[in-house]
Amino acid sequence: MRGARRRLCSALIVAYGLFSLYAAYTVFLRPRRPAAPRSHRDRHGPRGFTDHVALGNEEWNPWDADEKNELSASQQRYEANLKMIKYARSHLEQTSLRVQIWGKAAIGLYLWQHIFGGHLEPADVIAQWREGSQNAGKTYFSFLTGPSVVPGYFSVEAEHVVLVLNGREPAKIAYATQWLHYAQTLIETRKIQHVAVVLLGNERCNNAWIQPYLKRNGGFVNLLFVTYDYAFVNEEDIFQWPLGVATYRNFPVVEPSWSMLHDPRSYLCNFLGTVYKNSSRETLIEILKQDGLDKLCWIAAREQWQPQETNESFKNYQDALLQSDLTLCPVGINTECYRIYEACSYGSVPVIEDVMTPGDCGNSSAYHSAPLQLLKTMGAPFIFIKNWKELPAILEKEKKMSLQEKIQRRKKLLEWYRNFKAWMRQKFINTLENSFLPSDKG
Repeated sequence: MRGARRRLCSALIVAYGLFSLYAAYTVFLRPRRPAAPRSHRDRHGPRGFTDHVALGNEEWNPWDADEKNELSASQQRYEANLKMIKYARSHLEQTSLRVQIWGKAAIGLYLWQHIFGGHLEPADVIAQWREGSQNAGKTYFSFLTGPSVVPGYFSVEAEHVVLVLNGREPAKIAYATQWLHYAQTLIETRKIQHVAVVLLGNERCNNAWIQPYLKRNGGFVNLLFVTYDYAFVNEEDIFQWPLGVATYRNFPVVEPSWSMLHDPRSYLCNFLGTVYKNSSRETLIEILKQDGLDKLCWIAAREQWQPQETNESFKNYQDALLQSDLTLCPVGINTECYRIYEACSYGSVPVIEDVMTPGDCGNSSAYHSAPLQLLKTMGAPFIFIKNWKELPAILEKEKKMSLQEKIQRRKKLLEWYRNFKAWMRQKFINTLENSFLPSDKG
């Protein structure tokens, strides 16, 4: 009896040793097999043996938990990547609209790079030809820009076109109409089906020249997205579009950083710009000088507008935005200005002179809060004032704010601006798809 027990114990020890060697080989030496072949083996191999190996690993492999975690994480990553590939493939297959955007005004770069978050190749801003593409919603967008993009000298690779044009002054309008006539020819010859226009409008909203091209007036342009508080905005075929940053001066896409949010800023406010005679900007400078407030702010006034930046002046401007809690935005020809959006990019709160400027801008059938009705409708967290005499009280309040309060305000502003751009992007996509895609209604 005792000998039988010894033989049984010896057999168990040998079995244990052999199994331990097998387990070690399985964990450390045996080449990994893909998931699919392993599952194939499980289906057709001896079930009892497979279960036994699994049980043995659970009992005897001291690194089992780590290995399981590693294998599980690896499997999850594999499945996640597989899902992304399947989603991208199905998303591409579901793309039912191809839109080509012709960027023939600098505002097109704000649309593509800032709102769409798109990239351009080559990256060189002075390249003769730049292009990019992306899928969004049910639409494949391609974007073309540069001096070499001229009517008839590039491939029209979509049946739907968005023209980005400048209509600020007569010379720009003459150039824009050439593009409209080219697009009209493509429509008439059935090379393309639909046209939308994104227009940098006139600062006094004198945009009557574009009206005959609209489909509602017998023309061929299905949709118009136009800057400033254009009174004909109706949210049906005419939509207000943000002015954005000065891309013609190569203002960049700014990514918020930890220091931008959390560091103390050296100045309460900033104003770098042209001071026109007999304008509210003169009043602003006088008020800042009265109580020595100009020493608390970064002020660099000039008497004549300069269309081109030097490297030094552009760096000073960016530094002023980054180092100021507030950015003063007095009216120019129009209340809306690039400075508003550029301040948002750096988390510097715009202080806006909320008054209407002369011209034809104003309330529309869709909006009733001009000026800046689009920004107000979107709940922009700005400081609006009617007179610069209100500024000393605002700056006194700024002096008493803690750094933590300013950090929270910066976060709110940057988050709002990010959401604003995302909202404009989605609205643009939805509007094109609703207008250009065939209706499902019977």
